[in-house]
Amino acid sequence: MKKKLMDILACPIDKYYPLELHVFEEQDEIVEGIIICPKCLRWYPIRDEIPEMLPDELREKKDEIPFLKKWKNKIPKKILAEGNPFNLKVELDKTS
Repeated sequence: MKKKLMDILACPIDKYYPLELHVFEEQDEIVEGIIICPKCLRWYPIRDEIPEMLPDELREKKDEIPFLKKWKNKIPKKILAEGNPFNLKVELDKTS
């Protein structure tokens, strides 16, 4: 994904703009990262250079939780604990 795309992206749920971008791996383009809506705390993964900005009902927990776990050291704590549609609150409570 090219960083310039952030200039036009809004949250597909509440239409909030601007969104936050956190880059985890970058080459010519962003390979892995996360896009966050600070208003509704929805997060959208960037995998293989593609931002996956799907509505909640089209997202699978079995695909999203491993992404959160893989990058948990780089994802803001608020998203790990309260992010929508999925988060790691249960796992975080166990370690507290």
